[in-house]
Amino acid sequence: MKRTFFIPAVFIGCLIVIWVGTVAASHMPSQELLAPAQTAIAQALQSASNEAISPEAAGEAANLKTDCALSQRYPAEIQQWCHLIEAASARTDLPSGLIAAVMLQESGGNPLSYSSSGAVGLMQVMPRDGLAADFMCINGPCFASRPTIEELEDPEFNINYGCRMLANLYLTHGSYREALFRYGPMNIGYHYADLVLKIWEPYG
Repeated sequence: MKRTFFIPAVFIGCLIVIWVGTVAASHMPSQELLAPAQTAIAQALQSASNEAISPEAAGEAANLKTDCALSQRYPAEIQQWCHLIEAASARTDLPSGLIAAVMLQESGGNPLSYSSSGAVGLMQVMPRDGLAADFMCINGPCFASRPTIEELEDPEFNINYGCRMLANLYLTHGSYREALFRYGPMNIGYHYADLVLKIWEPYG
């Protein structure tokens, strides 16, 4: 008599479950593979967090970068132009502190400062166009040979041009007070010159 063996349905079901579990496990990344990925993400997040620099650290970094010799008592609005001030000082022999004092009085360090008379930029230089074009002298517009507003809006150009003007006045008249008297408004006497010198004195 031929024997027939019947495998219980429960046993077959168990085999199927074991097989499915084995196949699924073979397609899942191991913990050893997941760990480095999670570590990389954590490192990236930490790196992004570290990029947030405090204002104090940013200021220290700026000072190290520029190595500014200008008195630290000048406000940050002036300190930000330190490298341009010192470069202009080296070219014109004007003291960097004097240049900074003029800038502080004229524009407060704002490169886009405009006066009611039309002067432009950090050193408040009168351009040949804009409101300044209406100022007439005997031979025509007083500032016809000056740069344009657009040129004077460039901080480096403005500082260099203003410093050349002031340096030439100093060479001509032999004193900073006389040079400043002619650099500033002509209708207020020595008030402007004395004001700039007073700013310069405590800052050094």
